[in-house]
Amino acid sequence: MPHTPSRHLAEGPRVGIRHFTYEDGAEFTARARESKDLHHPWLFPPDSVQAYEAYAGRLIEDRTKAGFLVCEKEPDEASRDTSGGAIAGFVNINNIVEGGFRSGALGYGAFAHAAGRGLMREGLDLVVRYAFGPMRLHRLEINVQPGNAASIALARACGFYLEGFSPRMLYIDGAWRDHQRWAITAETVTCG
Repeated sequence: MPHTPSRHLAEGPRVGIRHFTYEDGAEFTARARESKDLHHPWLFPPDSVQAYEAYAGRLIEDRTKAGFLVCEKEPDEASRDTSGGAIAGFVNINNIVEGGFRSGALGYGAFAHAAGRGLMREGLDLVVRYAFGPMRLHRLEINVQPGNAASIALARACGFYLEGFSPRMLYIDGAWRDHQRWAITAETVTCG
């Protein structure tokens, strides 16, 4: 059987990362609907194809954003796509600033079928290395609500350090929410 070239920008042992496409809408939104209990009250990924198209469009077209799907490397038997596996989660770099700052703010989420399997740790490691490599960023920040233990554990496991606390930083689920700020710079990368 001929070797099919990978669609991934970077690969680890179990996952690869690739950019969002409009064609991912059906799978992404199905995974988001299956994961509502896992995500609430921390994040609200799009769960309809129309909402996904707007969301993905911003990640695809806006130079201040970069979206990455974390995909299992083994093909998903339930999917017709044989070039890669199921979407395990996503990592987005928002508020990308170039010039002397060269930084971005990360947001991420695992889907329920992938939670607790270490796939997002591997995926976040790949995104961090991609951001500090081909994207030429210098600093990444993750803003996490203090009660989101899983997200804090992931940030810590990937070498991010607690930088500070921002009261009422982001408007989420009808209220201004406190956040911890976790950061990493190209010189301090320990993940991978």
